Amino acid sequence: MASSSSTYRSSSSSDGGNNNPSSDSVVTVDERKRKRMLSNRESARRSRMRKQKHVDDLTAQINQLSNDNRQILNSLTVTSQLYMKIQAENSVLTAQMTELSTRLESLNEIVDLVQSNGAGFGGGDQIDGCGFDDRTVGIDGYYDDMMSGVNHWGGSVYSNHPIMANDINMY
Repeated sequence: MASSSSTYRSSSSSDGGNNNPSSDSVVTVDERKRKRMLSNRESARRSRMRKQKHVDDLTAQINQLSNDNRQILNSLTVTSQLYMKIQAENSVLTAQMTELSTRLESLNEIVDLVQSNGAGFGGGDQIDGCGFDDRTVGIDGYYDDMMSGVNHWGGSVYSNHPIMANDINMY
């Protein structure tokens, strides 16, 4: 580079190209350095502004993604709790279905037994399952008292109670 005291003469002049030192525009190296320095400062300022804007955008994006993540975690927690509740209800319903299926099977066996006993002992006239008609006793009122503890399938009302599931044991 040239020293700071050196000068630059422009080839274009106002008098048509004469090399007249009075008409030449002389630009010093110091002036060029000063212009370049100002230009570099402006460029650095723009670069800092772009960098700051980028940092601000990234910070805003971090905040937005953190909020989204928090909402997703809350939703996941609620969904998991709902799933656990539904799974517990499903277990209860499955146990109840099993119990009711067993009860239905037992009742169907009782119906089959009553139908088979009724067909073999005089067409269903028996009351207590013993093959004998208690209505033939003939004492007024005695029949009603005697039948109060007998169910319509035969036998005592108290002999065939269904087994109920305890709700506490179901959970």
